[in-house]
Parts: sequence; C-alpha cells; structure tokens
Amino acid sequence: MTAVENSLAADYTRRDGRADRRSRVGTTIQRRSGQHRSGKQMIPPNWARMGAIIALAYATATLLARDLPPPLIGGLAWGAVLLTMIGAHIARRERKAATPMTAVPGVAASCIGLPQALTGLGFGQWIVAYGLDPRLGLGALLAINAVSLTLLIRRPSQLYIGMAGLWAPVALLDGSLMAIGSIVLVGIVLFVSARIQGDVEHDDLDWLLARERACDRYEDILRDYEEMGHGWFWETDRRGHLSYVSPIVGDAVGEHHENLIGRPLDALFDQDSKPAESARALAFHISTRSPFHDLAFPAAAGDDERWWSVSGRPVFDDFQNFVGFRGSGTDLTERRRTQESASRLALYDSLTGLANRFQTMQTLGRILGSPQEIPQECSLFLLDLDRFKQVNDTFGHPAGDALLKQVAQRLEKTVGDAGVVGRLGGDEFTVIVAGGPDRSQLGKLSHEIIYALSQPYWLDGQRVVIGASIGIAIAPADGHSSDALIRSADLALYASKNGGRGRYQFYSENLLSASEERAGLERALRLAIAEGGLELYYQPIVHTATERITGFEALLRWNHPEMGWIPPAKFVPIAEDAGLISTIGDWAIRTACQDLALWPDDIRCAVNVSSLQLSNPQFPAVVTQALARSGIAPDRLELEITESAFLNDGPGTGTLLAALKSIGVRLALDDFGTGYSSFAYLENAPFDKIKIDRRFVRNAAVPGSRKGAMIAAMTTLAQNLGIDTTAEGVETMDELNLVRMHGCSHVQGHVYEKPLSGVNALTRLRSGVAAVADGPRSSREPRQTVLRKVLLEHGNEVYSGTIRNISSRGVMIEGLWDVPGGTLFQLALSEFHTVLATCRWSESGRMGAEFNTPLKRDSAGTLIAIKGPPSGQHANLLPHKF
Repeated sequence: MTAVENSLAADYTRRDGRADRRSRVGTTIQRRSGQHRSGKQMIPPNWARMGAIIALAYATATLLARDLPPPLIGGLAWGAVLLTMIGAHIARRERKAATPMTAVPGVAASCIGLPQALTGLGFGQWIVAYGLDPRLGLGALLAINAVSLTLLIRRPSQLYIGMAGLWAPVALLDGSLMAIGSIVLVGIVLFVSARIQGDVEHDDLDWLLARERACDRYEDILRDYEEMGHGWFWETDRRGHLSYVSPIVGDAVGEHHENLIGRPLDALFDQDSKPAESARALAFHISTRSPFHDLAFPAAAGDDERWWSVSGRPVFDDFQNFVGFRGSGTDLTERRRTQESASRLALYDSLTGLANRFQTMQTLGRILGSPQEIPQECSLFLLDLDRFKQVNDTFGHPAGDALLKQVAQRLEKTVGDAGVVGRLGGDEFTVIVAGGPDRSQLGKLSHEIIYALSQPYWLDGQRVVIGASIGIAIAPADGHSSDALIRSADLALYASKNGGRGRYQFYSENLLSASEERAGLERALRLAIAEGGLELYYQPIVHTATERITGFEALLRWNHPEMGWIPPAKFVPIAEDAGLISTIGDWAIRTACQDLALWPDDIRCAVNVSSLQLSNPQFPAVVTQALARSGIAPDRLELEITESAFLNDGPGTGTLLAALKSIGVRLALDDFGTGYSSFAYLENAPFDKIKIDRRFVRNAAVPGSRKGAMIAAMTTLAQNLGIDTTAEGVETMDELNLVRMHGCSHVQGHVYEKPLSGVNALTRLRSGVAAVADGPRSSREPRQTVLRKVLLEHGNEVYSGTIRNISSRGVMIEGLWDVPGGTLFQLALSEFHTVLATCRWSESGRMGAEFNTPLKRDSAGTLIAIKGPPSGQHANLLPHKF
C-alpha cells in the first residue's frame, strides 16, 4: 500500500457526517488497490476461486486425456489447491484481525506464488515426463493464467509473483534456451507492466484523493454557509414534499428540521401573510417544473418577523425523469428592514416622523391625478410657525428641534383622522384633507390647530409660546396640480401672516393678482435701484424750545414712471423679502452723507437702518467709507435702529452698535415702546436719542386718552438718562402742545413741514432754520369715504340722504337743506343698524351730524355699521318701519 492510499484512508475516517460517501469511495479504493479498512490485504478476498479453477483445470485435462494423472502429478495438484485454500482462509481471517497476517514477509509468496508454482510444475511434469498432450497442458495453464489476471487485478506485485510461479517451472522442465529466454522476457514485460500499472494506479488514487478533498472543501464551505446564517438549502421529491432541509430552517420555524421532512415546501412559509404574487409565482413554477429565483416569503416563525428569499430548479435523473426540486434560501429580514428604513427616510421626515415634502407631493398627485371624470377634491393647509426663529436664536437649534417634535405631536393629535399631516421643511407643515370643501369645517379645524399650537411649550424647564398662521387652498378650484395647489396655499399663508399672524386665510383670486403685482413691483424695484430711480426726501426735525430746525430724517421715496409715487409701506416690505433692503440702506447712507456735506455744520440727518444691515459685520466699514467720502463730522449722521431689529438680531447686535458708536455717529432707538423690553435696551445700548412712535402721539390730546401719560413717562426716563426725545407724527396744535408740555426735546411732523426733496431741503436751509407751526387745532377721527343712501326720521317726517364720509363719531350727509343745529335724527345706516345723530352744521345741501354713541370697529378697523349684512341674510338698507 502507498502513502497516498494511507492518507486517503485516514482522510475518510476522520470526517463526520460523510459515512455514505466514504463507503462508496472506500469501495472504489478497495477495488483498485486491495485496501481494506482494517489494513493491508495482499490476498484477494475471493482467492478461494483460484483453488477451484486449479482443480477444474486438472479435472478437465484428465477427462480430455482419458487417463488419470500419475500420483506425483496428483499430489502436486492437491498441494496447489490446498495452499490456495489456506491463502483464502488467511485472507478471510485477516479481514477481522487487528494485525494483517499477510503483512508478514513470505506469507503472500507462500499463499500466491507457491500454489502457482506447484500448478505450473505439475502440468509441466505431466507434459514432459508422462506424455500429456502439450495443447491440453498449455491450455489449462492459460486458463489458470487468465483467472489469476482477473483475481489479482490492481495488485501488480502479487500478479507478478503468480505469473512467475506459474510459468517458471514449465520453462525449467523444458530446458531449452528458447523456453528459458521466453520466460525471462515475459518476466521483464510483466515487471514493466506492473510498474506502469502501479504508476497509473497511483495517479488514479491521487485524482481520487484530490476529488474527495475538493468534495470535502465544498461540503465544508456549504456547511459554514449554513451555520453562519448566510443561507440554507432544501430538496423535495417529485410530489413536492421536503426530502432535505438545512437545520437552521428548523431553528427559525421552531421545530427540529427532521420533523419538516415529508411536509410540502409551502409549510416553511407563513400562510396568512405571504404575498399573493410570490405564492402564484411559486405554484406556477412547481406545476411547470421550471426554475425560479428570489421569491420573497415570510417565514413561519411565530411572532418573529422573518423573510426569506427562495430559489430552486427542477432535478432529473439519467433517464430525464423528474425527481423533485432542489434549491436554496437566504434571509431577507435585515435587507427588508434596511429597505424599509431607506423608504421611510425617503418618505418621512427624520426629525418629526411626519410625511416629508416628497410624500406630500405624491399624496397630492395621487388625489389630483386620479383617472376619473369628476376631478378629485381635497384641501391643503400650509402652516408656518410664528416666532419660531426667536426660539432658535434664544435657546439654540437643539431646542428648536425639540419644539418641532412637540408641534408635530400636537398637530397629529389635533387633526386626527380628518387629514394627513406632513412637514415641508423648517417650520412649515402641511395638512391634506380629502373630500369636498366645507369651509365652515375647514375653518373650525384651522381654529383648533392654531389654538393647539399656541399653547405654551416647555423646553428644558423654560416656558415658550409660539403661534401659527395657516393658508388654505381647495382643489380643484384653486389648483389642478400639486404644484399649483401648494402655490395657492402659499399665497394664502402669505396673506395670513401679513394680516397679523395667528389666523387662517382661504385662497382667493385677488391673492394671485396681488402676488403678480408684487412680483412686478419687485422687478421694477430692481430696475429702479440699478438706474437710480429711488430718491431721498427729508422731513425737518424741530427743537421744541427754540422752534429751529436741527436736523432732518431721510425718507425713502420711489416715483414709478408709470404708477407714479409708490408709498414706502408698499415697496419696503418687498425690498426686505427680496434681500434688496441692505443695498438700498447702504445707498441711503451714502446719499444722505453727500447731502449733509452741502448743509450747515450744525444740521444733522437721521437714516433708518434695517435688521439685515445690522446682521452684516461689514456695516461699520460701509458707514466709515460714506463719512470719509463726504468729509462730514461723524456726529452729524444719526442712525435710527428700530426696536424690533434690535430684538431679533441677537447678542451680536450689541457688538456692532459699539463699533458704530466708536466711529462717532449718533444712534437713535426708533419706534420706542412698541417692542417687549425697551428699558433693557436703554440700559445696555449706547443710544443718544429715543423716538416716540406716532401711534402714541396720534389722538393723544383727545379727552380721556391715556397716551399723554405714556409720553410723559418716556420723556422723563429719557431726561434722567440724558437722552434726547423726538415725537413723530405730530400734526395738530393740540398734539404739539401736549408733547411740548411733557418735555419732548424735538418734534417731527406735518404740523411744521412735510418731507422735502434734497433740492428743496437745501433751499429751505438757505432761507433760515426757523420753523413755524401751522396745522389744525385738533385731530379728528379717521374718516372713511362711503357712498350710501340712508333714511333719517325726525318727529313724524322721514327724509332721504346720501352719506359721503363717515367716522366713528360723526357723518357727512348730502341732500338735506337748512337743517337747524341741534336737530336730533334717527339715522338708519342699514337694515341692521339704526343710530341717533345730532346735526352740528348745515350748508349748501350738506349736513354734519354727530353720533350720540360712537360706532364700533371690527378687528380690521372697519366700522361695523357700514359693513354688509350678516352671513346668510339679504341686504336691505331701509328699516322695515320706513
């Protein structure tokens, strides 16, 4: 036996779980090399047949020769048969023995070579000495030789010994040189053949060993593949019942894998939740006996969610008969979870868990793009949080994220099943309400959302209050596509925020026209900035004690070539939204400094500064360059900063104000008293002046007004801090006397002069700086122009007239002549509003009447008495009694 054979035998015995294959290959090795699992077996197990063949050969020769062999020949024959049978007995015994008997030197030669030699000697002696026909003797020897070749195949050494023992005695008895030479030649040939056969056998064993090791390697890889959980294997019979399944499948479904044998392949899957498409595909391939790939099924794994991907192919035997399916499976659980996570990231907002912009657009697209004759209806709410930026600036972005999560939770709870909530990004949210529009229900839902989102929040122990504004668009009336519907809702949201925030607004056509007008104004404003179409007008600021002009406030004006003068209240917000206000503000500072250089040295000029300019770290450099180019003293330039800008811009504003102050310019706090913590600003910021907003001055002299006391408090505070005060918007002599009495150091308003162009301001200064107050004695209520027929009752007489203008305290009526002063009328302003009014004057068919009780205004400032009839009622301006 060779070392390769020993290695192969050892390799087979050390492998577990491979008994069947080891038995099959071991049989092949035994057949080729005579190897037995108990050791080296040099005598074939069926060597007893050789004894039978030898006896048969002698018997046949005796019958054909018709003569019994001599006693010597008979003795040799029985000796050869006996030795052969002894060798066969030894071969059988050594199969059970721990130590092979044939491994002892000489035993193999005695059991194989000696019987063959006795046989050859017997037949040779029979032919030479006793006259046996050579043809019979040689035929018998050839027959024995053929059987030896068959029994000793794959055993070249034993075969060589047997052939030499069989033919050597014949040659020696013949004695001729030719016979002896032939035997020698045959021996050489047999020896060479044995070596060649041994080499071939060695190569075959090497190939068999390599093949077996490759099979072991494949088996190890597949076993590791199973044990590591990368996949599993299965096999069915022709009926579709499992004949093999990997052990890990049993662990996954909670049963021993052997208990699954004999069940249908379908038993591995969850019957209640398996996809119908995959089930139909599997049934089709099983029935058509065709291969299938990557069919996904939920595993029958109880409460654990597990998914498998299954592939298989049909198996046929050598006669092309279908014997079943064989395939593999892989675990899809983690992959599906990853895909679900990726899908969630693609469809849901990562912070709040709400539907993101992409899913919102998809939802709207599905509703609006439904293939039906009647367009689908839905409503879109676009929400924006009020004062959210202040939370981010004050508490930081992590607190802002926490606030957004709470907002999302409240929004989902409030909306409930009424709609789908989403987040577009930042502090913008959406609500999609399917179904026909019911504006009353939509309004109710909007009110509930605003109320819920306006309740206090708690962030790290801090109480925070924000608000929400809502714009509502209804499809298909306000848009047939998702983009159009969002645009309409955005326009409604913009109108809602401009209307005072904390409210909701439905989309209407006039919002679109206003948006288009706004876009047109923005384009025209950009062109005006590029071509120098903006101007600065200057309103004098008068010292109250000396009534002399001490400075001007620069006011922005725009004279559009087609639309004429456009008020700043209309185009300044556009400039702020378009990011143009910084460019305009820097231009205003440079222009004001150039005009200041032409004025007397004791005249100052105030220029408004926007919050965007304050957020620019280079703003002090802009001011310095403007002063340097104009050559004016820095303290002649006064920068007005609104209280809201100072509030919203954060702690960096204080550093920037200090830098401006170091340049030498004066700082004024504009709109004082309209913010949240004005006194704190005066304590921490280097302001030289505070400006009392016109809303405190307007109607301050009206009896019962509390504005005078507020003005007095502001001026007293300023005086104690050594700060100047300027009262804005003074238009009547009563207001002038009031602010002067309460100690305002400066006055600005139409009571002295209206704003002047740069040329006119220079001319005015050349004529002197003395200012003379010239205005109405007292202010009156703002009036609204109205054209409306009314009826008046006095005594038993009824008169008709026409209203031209009206205020909350009185009305001017045309159509009545020579009405005595003090005449009391019952005035029917509409079917729903009748008031008492007293005539105060009458001339040229006109009469001025004062209401005995002032009329009320709504939240928008409109007089309720002249509004249309309540919703659902028809307008009829005449009272029933008339």
